Amino acid sequence: MDDTVAVALFRHGLTEANKSHAYLGWTDSPLCPEHKNKLATAPQGYRRIFASDLGRCMKTAAILFPDHSIEPCPEWREMHFGEWEGRTYQELKDNPAYQKWLEDPFSGVLPGGESFAAFTARVDKGWQNLTDQLLQGNNSDAAVITHGGVIRYLLGKYAPEEKEFWEWQVPFGRGYELRWTREAFRRGVRCTSLQEAGLTGSPNG
Repeated sequence: MDDTVAVALFRHGLTEANKSHAYLGWTDSPLCPEHKNKLATAPQGYRRIFASDLGRCMKTAAILFPDHSIEPCPEWREMHFGEWEGRTYQELKDNPAYQKWLEDPFSGVLPGGESFAAFTARVDKGWQNLTDQLLQGNNSDAAVITHGGVIRYLLGKYAPEEKEFWEWQVPFGRGYELRWTREAFRRGVRCTSLQEAGLTGSPNG
């Protein structure tokens, strides 16, 4: 059995709602045709492919990994923005509740949505499920097609270098690969190497 474990985290492709900078949590939006055409197949060495069950991730996964079966998992969804789903900063900027949330987005509660604590607890559950499946089976690598908030949170927790949540740059349709020894992965510590998924060298942000 391979003594290393690799997990690649890919962000979904750009959507129409992303172009307008709308809060797009559990609401879905189609991929932009011009960006969809720029997506290319990812390295095909990953044995398990997981994805948020939202359409923009499932469709991106089918483009990146056309020869794999995709395992949808709701734990990999973006944060639920509640009443602010599909709305933009310009639409919300005069809302007192929104102004208060912007001051402390990691502690505030979104009306009708998730708190950051609830969001991260859900993602942690998805990560634990992924960990269990990789360690219990004869698997040493997996890819996850998910969302910007999910990837920023996981990089903040598992990347070799500590950075703040918003310091991580996560372009649409791109990803990072994290690698551990199998024992380090089992212990849930920070990974030993991080690089852009499918590319050589270290990412800049």
